Amino acid sequence: MRNNKKTPLSDHRSNLRNRLVFVSACLAVFGGALLLRLFSLQILQHDDLYSQSEKQYLGSTKVYYGRGDILDRNLNPLATNIEVESVYINPNEIEDKRGTARLLAVSLDLDPKKTLRKVSSSRQFLWVKRKCDLRETEKLKRLALPGVGFVSEQKRFYPKRELAAHALGFVGLDNQGLAGAEHYRHDILKGASSLILMEKDARGRQIHLDDGADWRKSRSYDLVLTIDEVIQFIAEYHLKGQVRKYGAKGGMAVVMDPFTGEIYAMVSAPLYNPNNYSAYPAQLWKNPIVSGMFEPGSVFKPVLASAAIDAGAAAPGDIFFCENGSFKVGKVSIGEAANHKFGWLTLTDIISKSSNIGVIKVAQKLGERPFYDYMKKFGFGEKLNVDLPGEAKGKLRDLSQWSNISLASVSFGQEISVTPIQMTAAYSAIANGGNLMRPRVTKAIVQDGKVVKTFGPETINRVISEKTSRLMVDILKNTVKNGTGRNAAVPGFDSAGKTGTAQKLDPNTLTYSKTGYLSSFIGFVPADSPKLAILVMIDEPQGIHYGGEVAAPVFREIAREALRYLNVPSGEERVLILDRV
Repeated sequence: MRNNKKTPLSDHRSNLRNRLVFVSACLAVFGGALLLRLFSLQILQHDDLYSQSEKQYLGSTKVYYGRGDILDRNLNPLATNIEVESVYINPNEIEDKRGTARLLAVSLDLDPKKTLRKVSSSRQFLWVKRKCDLRETEKLKRLALPGVGFVSEQKRFYPKRELAAHALGFVGLDNQGLAGAEHYRHDILKGASSLILMEKDARGRQIHLDDGADWRKSRSYDLVLTIDEVIQFIAEYHLKGQVRKYGAKGGMAVVMDPFTGEIYAMVSAPLYNPNNYSAYPAQLWKNPIVSGMFEPGSVFKPVLASAAIDAGAAAPGDIFFCENGSFKVGKVSIGEAANHKFGWLTLTDIISKSSNIGVIKVAQKLGERPFYDYMKKFGFGEKLNVDLPGEAKGKLRDLSQWSNISLASVSFGQEISVTPIQMTAAYSAIANGGNLMRPRVTKAIVQDGKVVKTFGPETINRVISEKTSRLMVDILKNTVKNGTGRNAAVPGFDSAGKTGTAQKLDPNTLTYSKTGYLSSFIGFVPADSPKLAILVMIDEPQGIHYGGEVAAPVFREIAREALRYLNVPSGEERVLILDRV
């Protein structure tokens, strides 16, 4: 007889099978439901969901932060960052268009008509104003206007306003360096960025989503310049005063250590405030000290004298006949400034009295090729690779392009274009024993107070011998004591230098102007152990235009105050110290 009674094992297997069937059925139902939901979301509701997502997404922007500070040589801040806010709108959320536009325009000092056009736009995200002062946005926040939002950012701030503007430069809205050291050293200073998404949550509230970076803790490298803010202020003060006094078009001044090439001050007037650079003509943003080219005039004569002495073509005591004020070169008759009539002059007196005919005679004795080669050694016609953007190399034509009067013209600073920084470097070479030093404005790179990299003196080449340098120093000292540079004399110190009064070339007629002059003085002090090389140029002074009258006094005042600030003892003070010893 067959036994149909179920065993415990068969019951267990049956229950397990039933459970598996049930779980499989549940998974099938759940999977089917999920597939149906995905089908609905991806296919049936795609357009509606995309539209809803679009409504929630307002826009995105990159926020830049942590740009490095720029400091002067004594670690005084010249450029830093401040916290600001940018204001944006979602016009679709603004019902009272005119009222909101009016409040935005009044609070942010904007054009009412342009603001209303933005508020009336069909777009979901528009900037109203970038990088506002926190006091401006505080008022708006209290109003809690629908459709108006705020994003925290950093803004570049120049605490000393116009001070050293042309050396510093400025940055744009998106933190890009646009001029000066800000541009040249952008890769070092630039900091970091974070992408900010502006969206609405399920309740319609505006929210910001970012990549989690804490920009307040982020820091880039800081840049230490060779600029000294005190000497910079001294140079700016006296240059601006002289430009105003003579109703000049502008002016330039450079103060440099002749042995290291470190630039203590760099001024171009008119100045501009980099905090609000867009309010000034773009022409003012350029730095003519490195990018401007001009015919130097008589300040170029010491270059010729240095070359002649170094080549053995002339000595300081050699005499030359200066033709009593009129000399014909080829078919061109050349005279002296202010109709002077000189007879026999030594080379020393040719420089101190600034005789055009005298330097022509010296140049003829030296010869075209040696003179040209020395000019190249002095750095003319080449970039000095200054650590600032926009450097020009000037214009020194090849000898094959010289005419029969070119040697004469170049000897007194015509038919050649130079930059102010080239002239400052050339005089520094005469002052320091004969070495052409690379001018620079960068002293060090630091991070978190620790020096990462320093920039030391860099010799480009030896131009003249130490003996020639000493002889030229004596010649240029004589120019200040007994020649055209008397107004450059600094009480208590021996000064050395040369005046210049260059006729400006009219770009339209290509002839020399009878009214437009570039008045200049370039020199160094103390003459026998120079601490400062100083260039001063006044562009188109009205009335008096001679460099000895207009530019030399600015040299004197800058030198006098800078030497006092640097605690350089005068001759009288050194005598007192020696007497006490």
